[in-house]
Amino acid sequence: MSAARRARRARRSVATAATARRTVLVTASAALALTACTSGGTSGGGGDTNFVMGKDGISTVKSGDRKDGPDIAGETLDGDKLALADMRGKVVVLNVWGSWCPPCRAEAPGFVRVATDLKPKGVEFVGINTRNSSTGPAKKFEKDYGVTYPSLYDPAGRLMLRFGKGTLNPQAIPSTLVLDREGRIAARSLRPLSEEKLRKMIDPVLAEK
Repeated sequence: MSAARRARRARRSVATAATARRTVLVTASAALALTACTSGGTSGGGGDTNFVMGKDGISTVKSGDRKDGPDIAGETLDGDKLALADMRGKVVVLNVWGSWCPPCRAEAPGFVRVATDLKPKGVEFVGINTRNSSTGPAKKFEKDYGVTYPSLYDPAGRLMLRFGKGTLNPQAIPSTLVLDREGRIAARSLRPLSEEKLRKMIDPVLAEK
């Protein structure tokens, strides 16, 4: 084999190895991004929030230790105005989601069933759609899963930042909060919820008088 031919073969081997390394890095990055979405996280940062973590991953706050939720208001995916302050007197379930997030798709059917079931009992569901660069994919998500309750459109996550330190983790998608009839934060989950766990999260707050 000539020296020139050996040199060409060596260059091809180096290029093939470099391509393989890039493929591994891209695959690892994609897997990490999916894990970040599916895990949801368990830490909401520092701050005295009075949350008590249960074995099921749901954190609760005793009635006397609860803090008021922030003044959350904005425009929904349909262009309507919505303010949580207008829902005082009802239990409010606030769910942070994105159409790009597999766990959000997994929990959506259960959320729709519970929202429909509990609405006559005075429970309102409100979504916060985040990190969707346009409303189109989010609206398709709602249509595909039969979501009838409204969602505030929050592509940059600004509404999430209004919650006190330690309440929500902006990296934890999906996340769910339950507000009591006085607008105070009563329960939290920073991970996807099954229908059973969602009901378990809401029922004690709904039973309060």
